[in-house]
Amino acid sequence: MTYYREMTAADVRLLRQIDRSEHIDLIYEMQNGQMTERSADHECPTWDVQLLTEMEQRFVEECHRGGFAIGAFIEGENAERFIGFGVLAAPFRGEQRDRLQVDLMYVSRDYRRQGIGSRIFEQLREEAIRRGAKGLYISSTETRSAVSFYRSSGAQLTDKPDEELLKKEPLDIHMVVELKGE
Repeated sequence: MTYYREMTAADVRLLRQIDRSEHIDLIYEMQNGQMTERSADHECPTWDVQLLTEMEQRFVEECHRGGFAIGAFIEGENAERFIGFGVLAAPFRGEQRDRLQVDLMYVSRDYRRQGIGSRIFEQLREEAIRRGAKGLYISSTETRSAVSFYRSSGAQLTDKPDEELLKKEPLDIHMVVELKGE
């Protein structure tokens, strides 16, 4: 059975259980404000030590800054298995300072396309609404799987990318999701 729970900085070591690898067949690029497709055919490996260290540092920093992290787990006979997570960054972004960023989001390869990512994203969305956000900001990796996931979750390309995030990840696809409060 899959269950979800809030994570804290103390859970950081769980991130090494995530298999972020995937076969990449298509990537998107932004050119003159338009998203274009480019064929690709390569295997993206799971995290190496350097990238894992960077992900763990980002995770801990966001937790300490007041961000929100949610994890997906499967109950086993003898132990639980960590299969995915998402992080909502704490500082508000955008011209009106009314958007929160989906900073990290991963589901292990063997558990993708089973609704786990959608459930994590929905919990991030609900937390953003609780915090008073009017929208989510997403700086997505340029792969078909990531961009398609966010677009199917209601994200649309933004014509006003966040300058700081664009500088940090110039190849990412920048999107927003408008939120409606309850």
